[in-house]
Amino acid sequence: MKVLGLITEYNPFHYGHSYHLNFSKEKTQCDFSVAVMSSSFLQRGEPAIVDKWARAKMAIDSGVDLIIELPVFYSVQSAEIFAYGGVKLLDSLNIVDYISFGSELGDMKYLKMISHILSEEPEPFKKYLKKYLKDGYSYAQSRMKSLEDYMDADKYHSDFPLEDIIRSPNNILAIEYLKALHRIKSNIKPFTIKRVGNDYREEELSGKFSSSGALRRQILKNDLVKIKNLVPPSAYEELLKYDENKYSFNSLENYSEIILYLLRTASKDKLNNLMDMENGLENRILKYSYKCNSLSSLVNCVSTKRYTKTRIQRILIHLLLNMNKDEFSLFNKSYPKYIRILGANKKGLKILKEIKNKSDVKIINKFSNYKKISDPLLEKMILLEKKATDIYYMGIQKPPESYRGNMDYFTSPYIKD
Repeated sequence: MKVLGLITEYNPFHYGHSYHLNFSKEKTQCDFSVAVMSSSFLQRGEPAIVDKWARAKMAIDSGVDLIIELPVFYSVQSAEIFAYGGVKLLDSLNIVDYISFGSELGDMKYLKMISHILSEEPEPFKKYLKKYLKDGYSYAQSRMKSLEDYMDADKYHSDFPLEDIIRSPNNILAIEYLKALHRIKSNIKPFTIKRVGNDYREEELSGKFSSSGALRRQILKNDLVKIKNLVPPSAYEELLKYDENKYSFNSLENYSEIILYLLRTASKDKLNNLMDMENGLENRILKYSYKCNSLSSLVNCVSTKRYTKTRIQRILIHLLLNMNKDEFSLFNKSYPKYIRILGANKKGLKILKEIKNKSDVKIINKFSNYKKISDPLLEKMILLEKKATDIYYMGIQKPPESYRGNMDYFTSPYIKD
């Protein structure tokens, strides 16, 4: 059994994901696939457009064998922490041979070189980093500037296409995956595939490989007909079903009243203890929370070249979920405590048997089974997941009677015969 690992959001599943899955399996000669998928809230600081069970079903029906939930305390983080959470979870299974990820570069040579520098932090690099941090740049900016200076000073790498690499979002995430593999000394082999289709920020549809952002834009307009041929048939049917019979599609703007209330009643100490926050930023966020009446206007006003929109959005989700630095530090020390199954096909069930034989990590199929494990920290982790799910459904716009709390207890993994 050769198993391919993926770290995903599938928001929603589209033909670019199918291409990535099938091409990766072919090139790595893997017969099985397991995807670690973000749960209710995502890396860019947004709720998923449809719930995690609908997204898992789309993926399983489109060829992924097993879907495991990436805990929310990793799914709504910077690229570095998000990548570490996904890689660490895949590594804990003890059955994954390859991890495949997209990149604008599509070539491992330079990605590995950069990841090695960032992992090892040679002395000259550390000096540059210390200088830029002292000058007031954020850690992410300081790290990138230090990398540029370090590479410029190294004549051996004078022709290195650094700027093109580190300014591209999928390359950045690919580098973080490689760093995480190096950090935990994983035996999983990395494989990258050149990203096809439009940039993820592209808002207009552009054929079979339209970006996820463009697809979401049409979905939020309730204009599903325009994307019918841009996602696999099973994914399209699930989106139709979701719209007609279940819930409305979700977006960050749906939480404006809740988050503005939390901001206007929060102390500076509480804000300072949120993940992604740094001294001084809390004052800027509080200032504009009294001037703005929507999250989109708040994010636009607060964001700068130093404070990106995605970072501000993540901070707002951390506030919404009451996720702070102390709690994350506690979780991170013993992660992963468990894996939770969101979906599987027959091959996925075979993967699960292998995991049970080769890994000590606890497997949760039915949500309430966590109570049988008798681990206080695991319980704390998984109840954060329940809270995230309950809050996720508070963002939907269908009539109140369609809302149910405790959906984690009521919803079983999707198992395809």
